[in-house]
Amino acid sequence: MNQKVKNLIQKLGEAIHESVSESENIAGVVKNIRDQGFDVLLMLEATIGLNEVEADTDDSAASAQEDPLGPFTTHDLTFLKSLRISLPDEDSGDFDIDPPAGPAANPRAGA
Repeated sequence: MNQKVKNLIQKLGEAIHESVSESENIAGVVKNIRDQGFDVLLMLEATIGLNEVEADTDDSAASAQEDPLGPFTTHDLTFLKSLRISLPDEDSGDFDIDPPAGPAANPRAGA
């Protein structure tokens, strides 16, 4: 990860901290808790995940509007595969959906 991205992540963390610190709503609730005789220690953990965005071209944006399935990213394909859904072949217009394995998946099996 380059230094510019690291600096931006640092600024994001600082902005989140500042938003929480300056929140009147949070300050009010903390005051109410203190009024009940408790000391408050608020610790928040933020997890920041980054994924590189695939560059879109004008051609791919136009094809996404024409094709109801749209272009699929690697993440989309991985998700579909985890659900046992495969993309249709160019010749076929339907999705291939593998049925769940085992008799428990089909309660009428064997009846």
